[in-house]
Amino acid sequence: MPTFDVVSEIERMEIENAVNQAVKELATRFDFKGSNAKIELTKPELITLTANDGIKLKALREMMVGKLAKRGVDLRNVDQKDPAISPLGHARQEFVITQGLDGDRAKEIITAIKGEKFKVQASLQDRQVRVNGTKRDELQSVIAFLRSRDFGVFLNFKNFRD
Repeated sequence: MPTFDVVSEIERMEIENAVNQAVKELATRFDFKGSNAKIELTKPELITLTANDGIKLKALREMMVGKLAKRGVDLRNVDQKDPAISPLGHARQEFVITQGLDGDRAKEIITAIKGEKFKVQASLQDRQVRVNGTKRDELQSVIAFLRSRDFGVFLNFKNFRD
């Protein structure tokens, strides 16, 4: 019985590469000379931006978003938290990279598949949706259907096997 998994995963190496490129650009930009602006990958799914003021933080955010987009990281999986600007002028913002499908998104995907009357079974397993069917063509039409819809996250399809 052919199956495949619907997941929402971003490669960690692409995130690390984007952060490293942004740090290199930060070191060479003239408008950041003498400031203590930093871009850090504090956890595998957390990028922290710190700057002297809100204007520099905005420039850092634009730089980081540009580098993530250039590396192929889907920005729907990047949750940009609200910037925290202290009265002294120090600014900080966090980017949280979401990996896997949360329960609500997975249920939304499962109901969308069932609503289209495909001859497949979709079930939630851990942080992914497993789709089982009897024919490969039916599974490929499910993949095409899921690609045509926007669920608010980036969808990958893996483990397509007979």
